[in-house]
Amino acid sequence: MKHIPRKRFGQHFLSDHGIIDGIVSAIAPLPGQPMVEIGPGLAALTQPLVERLGRLTVIELDRDLALRLRLHGQLDVIESDVLKVDFTALAQTLREKAGQPGLRLRVVGNLPYNISTPILFHLLAHVQVIEDQHFMLQKEVIDRMVASPATGDYGRLSVMLQWRYAMENVLFVPPESFDPPPRVDSAVVRMVPHAEPAPLSVPVLEELVQVAFSQRRKLLRHTLGRWLEARQFAGHFDTQRRAEEVPVAEYVALAQVCS
Repeated sequence: MKHIPRKRFGQHFLSDHGIIDGIVSAIAPLPGQPMVEIGPGLAALTQPLVERLGRLTVIELDRDLALRLRLHGQLDVIESDVLKVDFTALAQTLREKAGQPGLRLRVVGNLPYNISTPILFHLLAHVQVIEDQHFMLQKEVIDRMVASPATGDYGRLSVMLQWRYAMENVLFVPPESFDPPPRVDSAVVRMVPHAEPAPLSVPVLEELVQVAFSQRRKLLRHTLGRWLEARQFAGHFDTQRRAEEVPVAEYVALAQVCS
């Protein structure tokens, strides 16, 4: 029976075999690697992945799709909202099965556009058990993720993710690659956690960056400057700039001092 895409789940199913081959090549799965796919849908990406891996864990919210996926002998299906999945516990389970305590997860998926950013931040909380991530997202989201300072795309998402990941836009995906076609361009991003990220309080960095970008067109003395004054910050930080002019490393260094 043909599955009808559900708008409430943001379902757009990948159907272009050339794009699928390109994504699988970018991921480069190897036999036995512990991999988790978010939103496998109709298994367009799932099948070539599991053929190379041997076994694959998938997370699917749609009950009908999860039922179909369970019929596949090489898939372990988690029927759940991905935002409720404990990836640290999942990594531990897969480590125990493999008998390799040092294994880290490889995470892939075509993320629903309506909750892509919450998923990225959810995974950020479990980054210590993740080897790498390859996601298809709305192109404008990836543009913001990988943006450089002093550009219009540079913002809160850029800083929060670049602190913890090295990221690369690896593949452009046009709307006609999907069924039904979305109204936006897509792309695939590679995210590799930094081996030795700067130690800091994540809530402090989140608050600092949120305040800084709350009024992008104003100089930071009107926003972050007041935040620093309230915290009795005694160091030096140039607030005669706009938020988008400050490199990630400076935000990170400031968060370290304020943590």
